[in-house]
Amino acid sequence: MPVNPYQKYQQQSIMTMTPGELLLKLYDETIKQLRYGEDALQQKQYERANTSLQKAQRIINHLNKTLAMEYEISQNLEALYDFFNYKITQANVHKDATHIGEILPMVTDLRDAFAQAEKQVAAGNK
Repeated sequence: MPVNPYQKYQQQSIMTMTPGELLLKLYDETIKQLRYGEDALQQKQYERANTSLQKAQRIINHLNKTLAMEYEISQNLEALYDFFNYKITQANVHKDATHIGEILPMVTDLRDAFAQAEKQVAAGNK
């Protein structure tokens, strides 16, 4: 089977990312899937909503599993991730986009905080 050059490029770009860049990419994808899910719920496209919301949950679960629990902030992040998953589940079960609207700003703020931290680390390494 021929190798898709775009897929090869994507795989290589992920393999060369710093941990901070990878974290931001995961947050970006989570935000994208939450927006897709929210939009699908509003349009009553429940199958599409379910797919997007489950993708967001898989990413959040991955982020949760990779926390270094020896740090206090990790316990706070774990509680946030659990809350995000709860709200996504409620949105999916009850077909109610308002649950996504409640957490989307929080996820975005968290992503932006990590982006700022990544910039500070990069500036400090120069």
